[in-house]
Amino acid sequence: MEIPVYLFTGFLEAGKTKFIQEALQGSDFNAGERTLLLLCEEGIEEYNPDKFFGKNVFIEVIEDEEDMSKELFVKLQQKYRAERVIVEYNGMWGLDSFYKAMPEEWLTYQEMLFFDGRTFLSYNKNMRQQVFDKLKSAELIVFNRCDRDAMNDVDENGISTKLAFHKICRVANRKNQIIYEYGPEDVELDQFIDPLPYDLEADSIEIKDEWFAEWYRDINEEQRKYDGKTLKLKGRVIKGGELPKDKFIFGRHLMTCCAEDIQFAGVVCKWKEAFEKLKNGQWAVITAKVKVERDPVYGGGPGPVFYCTEVRKAAPAVPEVAAF
Repeated sequence: MEIPVYLFTGFLEAGKTKFIQEALQGSDFNAGERTLLLLCEEGIEEYNPDKFFGKNVFIEVIEDEEDMSKELFVKLQQKYRAERVIVEYNGMWGLDSFYKAMPEEWLTYQEMLFFDGRTFLSYNKNMRQQVFDKLKSAELIVFNRCDRDAMNDVDENGISTKLAFHKICRVANRKNQIIYEYGPEDVELDQFIDPLPYDLEADSIEIKDEWFAEWYRDINEEQRKYDGKTLKLKGRVIKGGELPKDKFIFGRHLMTCCAEDIQFAGVVCKWKEAFEKLKNGQWAVITAKVKVERDPVYGGGPGPVFYCTEVRKAAPAVPEVAAF
């Protein structure tokens, strides 16, 4: 039997407890299902089970990140005969720890992330890795306790606080929904539009060095819209190993969050002269037509394969590591 999981993330005092309490008080979210409520942190706000609409809510506290395991979760599910699971997650714990411990029959139905709008920029500056970890998979981000005037203030670059929030979220995830809450009945849906810096309808789309990170994220999220397009961009060559002589990997090192998470971000390229004319690790500018097709490099699944019409040596990109 599938067990739906509702995951609420955010840092201490971000408003998770209040939201879950109010949700469980309503008949639309709590009609009496046997619910396992896992608390991974305990703040000032406390739950009042007497106000829950349904009374089949069973609370268990997880003290440490290392305590989470499939065995524990299955045991608790069976103990309470739970039909669903609600998790108030600790903002200082990595989300991978929870997902690795989830039993196979547990399926994430919704992941919501909460931030206190008054402290978000400070958290992002001082604990960027933990913030990014929560942003990358959240479906809905709620900035609560916002002040409307403060959110519309602009810095010396003409960027409002609200736009700064938006940009930070979009680096991690372009598809989540963002809400700004100014009061109990005063909420605003994020309406910023994120246009690509290049013309996707051009005959030949040139990706400048400073656009690489945004382009790479976009082609991975919506690869089909690049099918049949011709691209020109700079990157490094990786060849050899088990790759055929006419194939190489092309890309750049990419930093999505901080220095610790730098990884090589590449795509599959085909060029009949790859073996003879390319050196492993060299910088090059390629012109290629994109075809979305299955390839062993992508685990046998579909992915963007670049059929190169021109490959020429180039100086390194500046900076060499791409970033958002």
